[in-house]
Amino acid sequence: MNTDFIKGVIVPIITPVDENESIDEKRLRAQVDYVIEGGLSGILAFGSNGEFYVVEEDEMERGLKIIVSQTSGRVPVYFGIGAISTKKCVRLAKMAVENGASGISVLQPMFLKPTESELFLHFKTIAEAVPDTPMLLYNNPGRVGYTMSGNLVERLAHEVENIVGMKDTSGDMTQTAEFIRRTRDVDFKVFGGKDTLLYASLCHGAVGGVCTAGNFMPELITDIYNKYMAGDIAGALEAQFKLNPVRLSMDGASFPVAAKDMANLRGLDVGVPYTPNLPTPEGPVLDRIRTEMKTAGLIRERRK
Repeated sequence: MNTDFIKGVIVPIITPVDENESIDEKRLRAQVDYVIEGGLSGILAFGSNGEFYVVEEDEMERGLKIIVSQTSGRVPVYFGIGAISTKKCVRLAKMAVENGASGISVLQPMFLKPTESELFLHFKTIAEAVPDTPMLLYNNPGRVGYTMSGNLVERLAHEVENIVGMKDTSGDMTQTAEFIRRTRDVDFKVFGGKDTLLYASLCHGAVGGVCTAGNFMPELITDIYNKYMAGDIAGALEAQFKLNPVRLSMDGASFPVAAKDMANLRGLDVGVPYTPNLPTPEGPVLDRIRTEMKTAGLIRERRK
C-alpha cells in the first residue's frame, strides 16, 4: 500500500453552514480553495473542528462529495470518523471510500472507556472493512476522556496492514515520541495534533501535523513545516514562536467556535458554528484574538 502521500500539514477543514444548519456548498468550496492555495498538504473532512459530532450521516456524505469534487485531486482528502459504535464506524468508512476519500481517520469512542482488547477489535474491524484504504488512528484524550496506550498503537501498527498512521492530540510530547519510537520499524506515519507543537513533533520524527490553524492562517503553519523540511531548523522554530500566541488566544473561546471566528476575522465568510455553540461575543476573549492576529500581521487595523 502506497502511503507516501501521508505527510505535511493537513487541515481539519471547518464546515460552513447556512441559516438552517445545512452545509453551505458555495462557502465550503471557497474554503477548500483557500486552504489548498495556502499550501496545505491535505484536507481532513469532519475532524473535530469540522464539528463532526453534530452532522448527520447524509450531510457528511454530501459534504465529502463537495470537498472531493472541489479538491479535484490537488491534495488528498481524508474522512474523519468519530462514532461510538463499531457498526456505525464501519458504515461511515465504507461511505467515505465510495465517495473518493484517500484515507480515513478514526477517533477512539467517546463516552465509553473500552478495554485495550475492545479497542483493538474496534479499530481492527473498521480497518478490515476497507482493506485497500489507509487508516489513521486519532488519539484525543482531552475530548474522549482517556488515551490510547503505546502498547495498543504498537500492536495495531504491526498487526493490521492498513492502519498506517495516527494523529496524536494528547499534547504530551513524551507520548507522541513513544508512538513514533515504537512504530518506526513499520514506517508508521505519526502526525502531531497540536498546532503549538508542530515543530517539536517534527523534531521527534513526526511526518507533519493535523492543524486547525490551516483554516485561517495557512501561511504561518506551513512556514514551520516548510522551513523544517528545508533544513532551516532555527527558522522553523521562529515560525513556531510567531504562530503560538495566535493559536493560544483561541483557548479562551468555547470549543470549537474560535476557528470560525478567526476565519471570519480574516474575511473568509465561513458563517457561524452549529448550535448549541455560538460565535464568540464581543469582549475580552475576542479582543485578545484580534490583538494577536493583528500582531502576527493576519488582519489590519481599520482606517478611521
